[in-house]
Amino acid sequence: MKKHNFYAGPSILPQYTIKNTAEAVLNFAGTGLSLLEISHRSKEFQAVMDEAQALFKEILDIPSGYEVVFVGGGASLQFCMVPFNLLNKKAAYLKTGVWAKKAQKEATAFGEVIEVASSEDKTYCYIPKGFEAKVPTDVDYFHITTNNTIYGTELHKDPDVKVPLVADMSSDIFSRQIDVSKYSIIYGGAQKNLAPAGLTFAIVKVDALGKVERHIPTMLDYRTHIDNGSMFNTPPVTAVYGALQTLKWLKAEGGVKEMERRKVEKADMLYSEIERNKLFKPTVLDPADRSYMNICWIMNDEYKELEKEFMDFATAQGMIGIKGHRSVGGFRASTYNALPKESVEALVACMKEFEAKH
Repeated sequence: MKKHNFYAGPSILPQYTIKNTAEAVLNFAGTGLSLLEISHRSKEFQAVMDEAQALFKEILDIPSGYEVVFVGGGASLQFCMVPFNLLNKKAAYLKTGVWAKKAQKEATAFGEVIEVASSEDKTYCYIPKGFEAKVPTDVDYFHITTNNTIYGTELHKDPDVKVPLVADMSSDIFSRQIDVSKYSIIYGGAQKNLAPAGLTFAIVKVDALGKVERHIPTMLDYRTHIDNGSMFNTPPVTAVYGALQTLKWLKAEGGVKEMERRKVEKADMLYSEIERNKLFKPTVLDPADRSYMNICWIMNDEYKELEKEFMDFATAQGMIGIKGHRSVGGFRASTYNALPKESVEALVACMKEFEAKH
Protein backbone atom coordinates (compact mmCIF):
# COMPACT_ATOMS: atom_id res chain seq x y z
CA MET A 1 0.00 0.00 0.00
CA LYS A 2 1.25 3.48 -0.87
CA LYS A 3 2.02 5.65 2.14
CA HIS A 4 1.04 9.33 2.11
CA ASN A 5 3.39 11.32 4.36
CA PHE A 6 1.65 14.24 6.09
CA TYR A 7 4.13 14.55 8.99
CA ALA A 8 4.75 18.13 10.17
CA GLY A 9 8.51 17.68 10.47
CA PRO A 10 10.79 16.01 9.84
CA SER A 11 8.64 15.65 6.80
CA ILE A 12 8.35 14.51 3.22
CA LEU A 13 11.26 15.22 0.86
CA PRO A 14 11.34 14.97 -2.92
CA GLN A 15 12.15 11.51 -4.21
CA TYR A 16 14.95 13.21 -6.16
CA THR A 17 16.52 14.28 -2.85
CA ILE A 18 16.12 10.89 -1.19
CA LYS A 19 17.48 8.93 -4.16
CA ASN A 20 20.52 11.14 -4.75
CA THR A 21 21.37 11.38 -1.06
CA ALA A 22 21.07 7.62 -0.66
CA GLU A 23 23.45 7.09 -3.56
CA ALA A 24 25.91 9.58 -2.07
CA VAL A 25 25.82 7.73 1.23
CA LEU A 26 27.24 4.74 -0.66
CA ASN A 27 29.61 6.63 -2.95
CA PHE A 28 29.92 10.41 -2.75
CA ALA A 29 30.93 12.25 -5.93
CA GLY A 30 32.88 9.25 -7.23
CA THR A 31 35.29 9.37 -4.32
CA GLY A 32 34.65 5.80 -3.24
CA LEU A 33 33.81 7.18 0.20
CA SER A 34 30.43 7.59 1.83
CA LEU A 35 28.89 11.03 2.29
CA LEU A 36 28.67 10.02 5.94
CA GLU A 37 32.44 9.86 6.25
CA ILE A 38 33.69 12.53 3.86
CA SER A 39 35.70 15.45 5.23
CA HIS A 40 33.86 18.75 5.12
CA ARG A 41 37.19 20.24 4.06
CA SER A 42 37.42 18.09 0.94
CA LYS A 43 37.11 19.88 -2.39
CA GLU A 44 34.14 17.66 -3.26
CA PHE A 45 32.12 18.82 -0.26
CA GLN A 46 33.25 22.43 -0.57
CA ALA A 47 31.66 22.36 -4.02
CA VAL A 48 28.39 21.14 -2.46
CA MET A 49 28.36 23.97 0.09
CA ASP A 50 29.16 26.61 -2.53
CA GLU A 51 26.45 25.40 -4.91
CA ALA A 52 23.83 25.10 -2.16
CA GLN A 53 24.38 28.69 -1.03
CA ALA A 54 24.38 29.97 -4.61
CA LEU A 55 21.17 28.12 -5.53
CA PHE A 56 19.50 29.34 -2.33
CA LYS A 57 20.21 32.92 -3.42
CA GLU A 58 19.12 32.29 -7.00
CA ILE A 59 15.80 30.60 -6.24
CA LEU A 60 14.73 33.23 -3.68
CA ASP A 61 16.15 36.10 -5.77
CA ILE A 62 18.19 37.30 -2.79
CA PRO A 63 19.70 40.74 -3.49
CA SER A 64 23.32 41.73 -2.99
CA GLY A 65 24.28 42.62 0.55
CA TYR A 66 22.81 39.39 1.94
CA GLU A 67 24.52 36.11 2.78
CA VAL A 68 23.10 32.62 3.32
CA VAL A 69 24.57 30.64 6.20
CA PHE A 70 23.99 27.03 7.25
CA VAL A 71 24.31 26.31 10.97
CA GLY A 72 23.08 23.84 13.58
CA GLY A 73 20.82 24.17 16.58
CA GLY A 74 17.49 24.43 14.80
CA ALA A 75 15.27 27.50 14.68
CA SER A 76 15.18 27.34 18.49
CA LEU A 77 18.83 28.45 18.67
CA GLN A 78 17.98 31.34 16.36
CA PHE A 79 15.55 32.55 19.03
CA CYS A 80 18.57 33.75 21.00
CA MET A 81 20.98 34.26 18.10
CA VAL A 82 18.77 36.99 16.60
CA PRO A 83 18.65 39.20 19.73
CA PHE A 84 22.31 38.47 20.47
CA ASN A 85 23.16 40.07 17.13
CA LEU A 86 20.44 42.71 16.70
CA LEU A 87 18.86 43.75 20.02
CA ASN A 88 20.42 46.82 21.58
CA LYS A 89 17.57 48.11 23.73
CA LYS A 90 14.14 47.10 22.48
CA ALA A 91 12.51 44.66 20.06
CA ALA A 92 8.93 43.99 18.97
CA TYR A 93 7.29 40.59 18.49
CA LEU A 94 4.07 39.27 16.98
CA LYS A 95 2.81 36.30 19.03
CA THR A 96 0.90 33.91 16.79
CA GLY A 97 1.81 30.48 18.15
CA VAL A 98 3.99 28.36 20.40
CA TRP A 99 7.22 28.99 18.50
CA ALA A 100 6.54 32.72 18.22
CA LYS A 101 5.94 32.78 21.98
CA LYS A 102 9.21 30.94 22.66
CA ALA A 103 11.16 33.31 20.40
CA GLN A 104 9.62 36.28 22.21
CA LYS A 105 10.45 34.87 25.63
CA GLU A 106 14.07 34.24 24.65
CA ALA A 107 14.51 37.85 23.57
CA THR A 108 13.55 39.16 27.02
CA ALA A 109 17.00 38.11 28.24
CA PHE A 110 18.59 40.72 25.97
CA GLY A 111 16.42 43.81 26.34
CA GLU A 112 12.91 45.17 26.44
CA VAL A 113 10.38 43.25 24.35
CA ILE A 114 7.17 44.83 23.04
CA GLU A 115 4.31 42.44 22.23
CA VAL A 116 2.70 44.14 19.24
CA ALA A 117 -0.27 41.75 19.07
CA SER A 118 -1.22 38.22 20.09
CA SER A 119 -3.75 35.56 19.16
CA GLU A 120 -3.14 33.55 22.32
CA ASP A 121 -6.58 34.52 23.63
CA LYS A 122 -8.21 32.16 21.12
CA THR A 123 -5.57 29.42 21.08
CA TYR A 124 -3.73 31.03 18.17
CA CYS A 125 -6.50 30.25 15.67
CA TYR A 126 -6.20 33.61 13.86
CA ILE A 127 -3.70 36.23 12.75
CA PRO A 128 -4.16 39.56 14.59
CA LYS A 129 -5.43 42.24 12.22
CA GLY A 130 -3.77 45.61 11.77
CA PHE A 131 -0.58 44.64 13.59
CA GLU A 132 1.71 46.48 11.15
CA ALA A 133 0.44 49.88 12.31
CA LYS A 134 1.15 48.94 15.94
CA VAL A 135 4.88 48.30 15.50
CA PRO A 136 6.85 51.00 17.37
CA THR A 137 9.29 52.92 15.20
CA ASP A 138 12.02 52.96 17.86
CA VAL A 139 12.63 49.21 18.12
CA ASP A 140 15.75 47.48 16.87
CA TYR A 141 13.68 44.96 14.93
CA PHE A 142 10.23 43.40 14.57
CA HIS A 143 9.97 39.59 14.67
CA ILE A 144 7.29 37.46 13.03
CA THR A 145 6.68 33.74 12.58
CA THR A 146 5.23 33.45 9.10
CA ASN A 147 3.62 30.00 9.43
CA ASN A 148 2.39 28.31 12.58
CA THR A 149 2.65 24.55 12.20
CA ILE A 150 0.73 23.63 15.34
CA TYR A 151 -2.31 25.84 14.86
CA GLY A 152 -2.48 26.13 11.08
CA THR A 153 -2.24 29.89 10.52
CA GLU A 154 0.00 31.73 8.08
CA LEU A 155 1.00 35.21 6.98
CA HIS A 156 0.63 35.23 3.20
CA LYS A 157 2.50 38.47 2.43
CA ASP A 158 5.54 40.36 3.63
CA PRO A 159 4.56 42.94 6.28
CA ASP A 160 5.17 46.62 5.59
CA VAL A 161 6.93 48.11 8.60
CA LYS A 162 9.40 50.94 9.10
CA VAL A 163 11.87 48.97 11.22
CA PRO A 164 14.20 46.02 10.50
CA LEU A 165 12.13 42.87 9.99
CA VAL A 166 13.08 39.36 11.17
CA ALA A 167 11.15 36.21 10.27
CA ASP A 168 11.08 32.58 11.26
CA MET A 169 10.15 30.85 7.99
CA SER A 170 10.87 27.30 9.07
CA SER A 171 7.77 25.75 7.56
CA ASP A 172 6.90 27.90 4.54
CA ILE A 173 10.27 28.82 3.04
CA PHE A 174 10.31 28.26 -0.73
CA SER A 175 6.51 28.04 -0.84
CA ARG A 176 5.88 31.61 -2.00
CA GLN A 177 7.70 34.51 -3.55
CA ILE A 178 9.10 36.85 -0.89
CA ASP A 179 10.75 40.25 -1.02
CA VAL A 180 13.95 39.48 0.86
CA SER A 181 14.96 43.15 0.79
CA LYS A 182 12.27 43.83 3.42
CA TYR A 183 14.05 41.63 5.96
CA SER A 184 17.21 41.87 8.02
CA ILE A 185 17.18 38.15 8.87
CA ILE A 186 15.11 35.21 7.66
CA TYR A 187 15.81 31.91 9.39
CA GLY A 188 14.39 28.46 9.81
CA GLY A 189 14.88 24.79 10.49
CA ALA A 190 15.36 22.99 7.20
CA GLN A 191 13.49 19.80 8.14
CA LYS A 192 10.12 20.83 6.69
CA ASN A 193 10.61 22.19 3.18
CA LEU A 194 14.30 21.74 2.43
CA ALA A 195 16.44 19.02 3.97
CA PRO A 196 16.85 16.25 6.53
CA ALA A 197 16.78 17.32 10.19
CA GLY A 198 19.93 18.86 11.62
CA LEU A 199 20.34 21.87 9.34
CA THR A 200 19.32 25.48 9.98
CA PHE A 201 19.46 28.26 7.41
CA ALA A 202 19.72 32.01 7.89
CA ILE A 203 19.53 34.73 5.26
CA VAL A 204 21.35 37.69 6.79
CA LYS A 205 21.63 41.31 5.72
CA VAL A 206 25.30 41.94 6.33
CA ASP A 207 25.07 45.63 7.19
CA ALA A 208 22.51 44.88 9.93
CA LEU A 209 25.29 43.25 11.96
CA GLY A 210 27.95 44.73 14.23
CA LYS A 211 25.69 47.32 15.86
CA VAL A 212 25.28 45.85 19.34
CA GLU A 213 27.65 46.66 22.16
CA ARG A 214 27.55 43.31 23.96
CA HIS A 215 30.05 40.52 23.49
CA ILE A 216 28.63 37.82 21.20
CA PRO A 217 29.96 34.27 21.66
CA THR A 218 31.86 33.20 18.57
CA MET A 219 29.44 30.50 17.49
CA LEU A 220 26.43 32.78 17.97
CA ASP A 221 27.82 35.63 15.88
CA TYR A 222 26.45 35.56 12.34
CA ARG A 223 29.67 37.17 11.13
CA THR A 224 31.60 34.06 12.18
CA HIS A 225 29.59 31.92 9.78
CA ILE A 226 29.50 34.50 7.00
CA ASP A 227 33.26 35.07 7.12
CA ASN A 228 33.94 31.31 7.09
CA GLY A 229 31.40 30.27 4.47
CA SER A 230 29.41 28.21 7.00
CA MET A 231 32.56 26.14 7.60
CA PHE A 232 33.84 27.62 10.87
CA ASN A 233 32.99 24.31 12.49
CA THR A 234 31.93 21.00 10.97
CA PRO A 235 28.57 21.52 9.26
CA PRO A 236 25.86 18.83 9.08
CA VAL A 237 27.33 17.42 5.88
CA THR A 238 24.55 15.00 4.91
CA ALA A 239 21.80 17.55 5.57
CA VAL A 240 23.60 20.19 3.46
CA TYR A 241 23.91 17.68 0.63
CA GLY A 242 20.20 16.89 0.97
CA ALA A 243 19.40 20.60 0.86
CA LEU A 244 21.35 20.95 -2.38
CA GLN A 245 19.35 18.14 -3.97
CA THR A 246 16.05 19.78 -2.93
CA LEU A 247 17.24 23.12 -4.30
CA LYS A 248 18.07 21.48 -7.61
CA TRP A 249 14.62 19.86 -7.63
CA LEU A 250 12.94 23.17 -6.82
CA LYS A 251 14.68 24.93 -9.70
CA ALA A 252 13.86 22.14 -12.16
CA GLU A 253 10.20 22.12 -11.06
CA GLY A 254 9.72 25.84 -11.74
CA GLY A 255 10.94 27.49 -8.55
CA VAL A 256 8.87 29.22 -5.87
CA LYS A 257 6.32 30.54 -8.34
CA GLU A 258 5.32 26.99 -9.26
CA MET A 259 5.49 25.83 -5.63
CA GLU A 260 3.08 28.62 -4.71
CA ARG A 261 0.64 27.55 -7.41
CA ARG A 262 0.76 23.94 -6.27
CA LYS A 263 0.37 24.73 -2.57
CA VAL A 264 -2.77 26.78 -3.19
CA GLU A 265 -4.22 24.01 -5.34
CA LYS A 266 -3.55 21.35 -2.68
CA ALA A 267 -4.75 23.47 0.23
CA ASP A 268 -7.94 24.58 -1.53
CA MET A 269 -8.76 20.97 -2.30
CA LEU A 270 -8.43 19.85 1.31
CA TYR A 271 -10.08 22.89 2.91
CA SER A 272 -13.02 22.50 0.53
CA GLU A 273 -13.54 18.91 1.66
CA ILE A 274 -13.23 19.82 5.35
CA GLU A 275 -15.95 22.44 4.95
CA ARG A 276 -18.18 20.23 2.80
CA ASN A 277 -17.92 17.08 4.92
CA LYS A 278 -20.53 16.92 7.68
CA LEU A 279 -18.16 15.11 10.04
CA PHE A 280 -15.43 17.77 10.15
CA LYS A 281 -14.77 21.46 10.66
CA PRO A 282 -11.64 23.63 10.29
CA THR A 283 -9.89 25.03 13.36
CA VAL A 284 -9.03 28.32 11.60
CA LEU A 285 -12.30 29.94 10.56
CA ASP A 286 -11.05 32.91 8.50
CA PRO A 287 -9.76 31.62 5.15
CA ALA A 288 -7.38 34.61 4.97
CA ASP A 289 -5.54 33.32 8.05
CA ARG A 290 -5.32 29.66 7.05
CA SER A 291 -1.99 28.00 6.47
CA TYR A 292 -1.27 26.43 3.10
CA MET A 293 1.41 24.27 4.70
CA ASN A 294 -0.31 22.85 7.81
CA ILE A 295 -4.02 22.26 7.45
CA CYS A 296 -5.81 21.62 10.76
CA TRP A 297 -9.31 20.34 11.42
CA ILE A 298 -11.37 18.57 14.07
CA MET A 299 -14.54 16.49 14.24
CA ASN A 300 -17.82 18.40 14.36
CA ASP A 301 -19.20 18.47 17.89
CA GLU A 302 -21.86 15.82 17.30
CA TYR A 303 -19.27 13.39 15.87
CA LYS A 304 -16.43 13.79 18.40
CA GLU A 305 -16.70 10.16 19.45
CA LEU A 306 -15.60 9.18 15.93
CA GLU A 307 -12.16 10.82 16.18
CA LYS A 308 -10.20 7.68 17.01
CA GLU A 309 -12.18 5.62 14.52
CA PHE A 310 -11.36 8.07 11.72
CA MET A 311 -7.70 8.11 12.70
CA ASP A 312 -7.56 4.33 12.57
CA PHE A 313 -9.50 4.29 9.28
CA ALA A 314 -7.19 6.84 7.64
CA THR A 315 -4.04 5.12 8.90
CA ALA A 316 -5.26 1.83 7.44
CA GLN A 317 -5.55 3.59 4.08
CA GLY A 318 -1.96 4.83 4.19
CA MET A 319 -2.45 8.31 5.65
CA ILE A 320 0.61 8.87 7.87
CA GLY A 321 1.16 11.71 10.33
CA ILE A 322 -2.30 13.32 10.31
CA LYS A 323 -2.79 13.37 14.07
CA GLY A 324 -3.07 16.94 15.32
CA HIS A 325 -0.58 18.39 17.75
CA ARG A 326 -1.27 17.32 21.33
CA SER A 327 -2.08 20.93 22.32
CA VAL A 328 -4.85 21.16 19.72
CA GLY A 329 -6.05 17.64 19.05
CA GLY A 330 -7.96 16.66 15.95
CA PHE A 331 -6.05 16.31 12.71
CA ARG A 332 -3.30 18.04 10.76
CA ALA A 333 -2.14 17.45 7.22
CA SER A 334 1.17 19.08 6.32
CA THR A 335 1.19 19.75 2.58
CA TYR A 336 4.79 20.82 2.04
CA ASN A 337 6.32 21.35 -1.40
CA ALA A 338 7.38 17.73 -1.84
CA LEU A 339 3.91 16.33 -1.10
CA PRO A 340 2.26 15.34 -4.41
CA LYS A 341 -1.29 16.41 -5.21
CA GLU A 342 -2.20 12.72 -5.39
CA SER A 343 -1.67 12.39 -1.64
CA VAL A 344 -4.18 15.16 -0.95
CA GLU A 345 -6.61 13.53 -3.37
CA ALA A 346 -6.19 10.24 -1.48
CA LEU A 347 -6.88 11.95 1.86
CA VAL A 348 -9.98 13.65 0.48
CA ALA A 349 -11.25 10.32 -0.87
CA CYS A 350 -10.61 8.76 2.53
CA MET A 351 -12.63 11.49 4.27
CA LYS A 352 -15.51 11.04 1.83
CA GLU A 353 -15.53 7.30 2.32
CA PHE A 354 -15.56 7.66 6.10
CA GLU A 355 -18.45 10.12 5.84
CA ALA A 356 -20.41 7.64 3.74
CA LYS A 357 -19.95 4.99 6.45
CA HIS A 358 -21.63 7.25 9.00
